[in-house]
Amino acid sequence: MATHLKNLSDFSHTTIPSAESFRFAIVTAQWNADITGALYQGAYDMLIQQGTIPENILSFTVPGSFELIVAAEMVLNTQQVDAVICLGCIIQGDTPHFEYICNAVANGISNVGIKHAIPVIFGVLTTLNLEQAQERAGGKHGNKGTEAAASAILMADLQRLLK
Repeated sequence: MATHLKNLSDFSHTTIPSAESFRFAIVTAQWNADITGALYQGAYDMLIQQGTIPENILSFTVPGSFELIVAAEMVLNTQQVDAVICLGCIIQGDTPHFEYICNAVANGISNVGIKHAIPVIFGVLTTLNLEQAQERAGGKHGNKGTEAAASAILMADLQRLLK
């Protein structure tokens, strides 16, 4: 496994620009709340660390990862933001439900971003078990929420550069 010992949240090879002038929305699924809460904290902390003003971070919760899609759409229809960060955790069970939800959420989130031409970041863990989720929500593989926030900043910066 390529990520066996790697901390995926290591940004030592990347310069993350200041986020002082940006406005972000973080939409977090409540399902698997221990994991998604850690993802949220990682995202929030990264935005603050890069200079985002707390008042420029809008936070919303939804029941589960599937609802992230419509929530991102609602945010972009009603709020002026530079990026939306979608955070969730889908853990495989015994039925094909896992694959359907993972595919729908990934496709839905990307479609919202394409429709609005505003970055909508996929910060959704799709893991085989709870241990893998914990390892990616502040454990030995870093915090996917931190990564999602870094992506949001980089994409918002790119969008501003292209304007």
